[in-house]
Amino acid sequence: MVSQVVHEIDEFQHAETLTDRAYRELEEAIVTLRIPPGTMVSEAQLSRRLGVGRTPVREALQRLAREWLVVIMPRRGIFVSEIDVARQLRLLNARRVLERLLAQSAACRCSETQRAQFTEIAAGMDGAAKRSDDLSFMRLDREFNLLLLEAAGNEFAAASMGLMNGLSRRFWYLHHKKVADLPLAARLHAATARAIAAGLESEAGAASDTLVDYIEAFARKTIE
Repeated sequence: MVSQVVHEIDEFQHAETLTDRAYRELEEAIVTLRIPPGTMVSEAQLSRRLGVGRTPVREALQRLAREWLVVIMPRRGIFVSEIDVARQLRLLNARRVLERLLAQSAACRCSETQRAQFTEIAAGMDGAAKRSDDLSFMRLDREFNLLLLEAAGNEFAAASMGLMNGLSRRFWYLHHKKVADLPLAARLHAATARAIAAGLESEAGAASDTLVDYIEAFARKTIE
């Protein structure tokens, strides 16, 4: 009986790991436009693509649907969501307030380990800026976002902000080669990360506002 329970727990943990992997790989493929907006996908197709079972793929797609990256339409199929500039600007209105709160909270509450991680991310952002390395920047941005949500210790703000991160990164990836200043964006992320690592609450909030100012200006340039 005990061995059966242990086996079931091991299977559950393995399934969780596969779901996390499926979500991470699909999210990156959608955000970096390897799976373009408007694409119709299926559980079977994605299962073959990722080399995992359909259950982890289904669970990953449900999470992506909550984050507006895919749209699940009963009896019609699953589609990667379209990119909408007006929606992006509405998102930024909410993101400004939430990101400032999270940056200030993280500066106050994060552990020493997390402070070291923010410092490492800042250094990585500096390197991405020097190389104009867009993929490294995108991955560091995701790492920064996840660490910020964890370090701030506010589950309600984190839940709301978590819904916005993928859409924001995908919008960036679509337009950054035409209208973005990637080195500047990386430096602004690095400045926010360093203020948090140093425990400077007001500076972290101000750095977050400056970052969102830039992101909003970038979004408006795409309209022009």
